[in-house]
Amino acid sequence: MRNKQMLRGALTALAGIVLCTVSYSAMAAQLRVIQTNFAGDTIDIIDPAVNKVVAKIEGMEATHGITVAPDGSRIYISEEGHDTLTVIDGKTLKVTKTIALSGNPNLIDITPDGRYIYVALALAYDDLSEFPRVKANPTGGVDVIDTQSLTNIKTIAMKGGVHDLNVTPDGKYVIVGNARGGKANVMSVVDTKTNEVAWTLPMNPAPSPMAVSKNPDGSTKSVFAQNGSDNGFQVVDFATRRITDTIKLPNITDQAQNPYGPPSASHGIMVTPDQKTLLVNSRFNSAVYSYSLPDLKPIGVATLGGKGAGWLTITPDSKTAYIANEHTNDVSVIDIATMKETARVPVGFAPARNIVWMAP
Repeated sequence: MRNKQMLRGALTALAGIVLCTVSYSAMAAQLRVIQTNFAGDTIDIIDPAVNKVVAKIEGMEATHGITVAPDGSRIYISEEGHDTLTVIDGKTLKVTKTIALSGNPNLIDITPDGRYIYVALALAYDDLSEFPRVKANPTGGVDVIDTQSLTNIKTIAMKGGVHDLNVTPDGKYVIVGNARGGKANVMSVVDTKTNEVAWTLPMNPAPSPMAVSKNPDGSTKSVFAQNGSDNGFQVVDFATRRITDTIKLPNITDQAQNPYGPPSASHGIMVTPDQKTLLVNSRFNSAVYSYSLPDLKPIGVATLGGKGAGWLTITPDSKTAYIANEHTNDVSVIDIATMKETARVPVGFAPARNIVWMAP
């Protein structure tokens, strides 16, 4: 009897291992990286298992921001060419809805429950009151999209155009960088319960782009804010609402520098999902730098074969980063443990934002 029980237990354990292996493999097979191409009319979908483009979404014009539903069922894209938020079905990769926005969209982000999308609105240059001089409108702001009704339910008006924003990991706030014209030079924090500005922090230059780290309880710990002037970033303590550090990325020789052009020398910053590492792009240096968290000690640099590092995304296991190289029309694949470039994936023209996606 005991032998039969032991055999039955072993078979049960083996079945569990097989089931876990199958489930993990199925999840891994669905992992994709979505790469927008600002100057092209397609969006590339990369399979990280082979680091090749395996699908395309066509008919996109001047795409900027991108986010996905938590269950992978939808992909959301902001299109500057039409001032719209485009909704794409995750299974068919076909457009199912376009939502009119109240301004020219930049970055977008979604709440952890998938219920609301926040859209950064840059200043629209359509004021003809002093024609032939065309002026920007005095305010930008943030549009709030309800994903159940797929409607634009509110515009949060703000001084200065918004280029980047981040929903905090707990979904309670939206960190907004008022960095486009209007001389706002602030970081605005929106309460997602009221969709009103809860507080602001003067920052000159204003933050753009940003990354957010969290405390063990899920609350917001720090905001890491790049800006257009420096090849580096500032650190904001969320609880005290204070700038606690300014970090410059390393200098390199003149011969190695990349003529980066606007909007900034350092563009693209992200915390690994395990909260252990901060990765920071440098267009100027054609490199990605890693810093340990929470102490922000420099721990590595990956020199890129591509040029124009403008954005990055990180796989859920915190092992691999994908860097959009907008000057060479490719994506660098970085092993985070070694900080080595392991592959370059050709994509469309001027690759911009990217994101990981669990395809349904």
